[in-house]
Amino acid sequence: MKRRSFLKNTAASGMACALPPIFPYFAEPKYSTEELMGKADVQLFGEGINLREEAYNSFLEMKKAAYSAGFDIKMVSSFRDYYHQQRIWERKYLNYTEDLGMSPFDAIEKIIEYSTIPGTSRHHWGTDIDIIDGFPKASGDVLVPEKFEAGGPYEGFKLWLDDNSTKYGFYLVYTNNPRRRGFKYEPWHYSYAPISIPMLTAYRKLNILKLLQEESFLGSEHFTAGFIKTYIQDNILDINPVLL
Repeated sequence: MKRRSFLKNTAASGMACALPPIFPYFAEPKYSTEELMGKADVQLFGEGINLREEAYNSFLEMKKAAYSAGFDIKMVSSFRDYYHQQRIWERKYLNYTEDLGMSPFDAIEKIIEYSTIPGTSRHHWGTDIDIIDGFPKASGDVLVPEKFEAGGPYEGFKLWLDDNSTKYGFYLVYTNNPRRRGFKYEPWHYSYAPISIPMLTAYRKLNILKLLQEESFLGSEHFTAGFIKTYIQDNILDINPVLL
């Protein structure tokens, strides 16, 4: 198991003003290939929160503000390492191919509607979160778009996030723009832009095609060069433009 450091009572950083759409960087941080692919030993903060320190502090500020407005931000998912993502991928691959009888290619296309290929997830970075409101009662899968829309249990929470999340540096990743390709709309998935933007910049400099072709997990033998190139363009880069 990878080492993690949890700080339960860290003082929050207090980003009081809304961040502009463009974040200036005067020195590009260095991130290793292993770190960007979720294979490194990353220091995380907050038991049950699991974010990089700066993102954690800003998340606490956002959580406190949301609570004052009547919402209890509940973390559904944050940091996931490569091996966690691999388990998710392989479980879905087996379900689609063996239980539902789908072809490998159809199974892969179905998986990438919402789930990333191991080594390509933004959740590897300790900057991205899947969140809901912990106050309303909701049955079944909580991470479905309908629950965040009119009449859904998280409708009010989503409206609050629309107005306030950027004040704390968190931006929706997979928007409902009808022209966007790749992963489907995820109204629960937010990214801490001051860190995730430079991490994506570093990630784009990797030879992702070569790296994925060197990986071995269920279904990866069916990845063609054309598929990976399209996946990079549609699923990794066709996101909220503020985060590019």
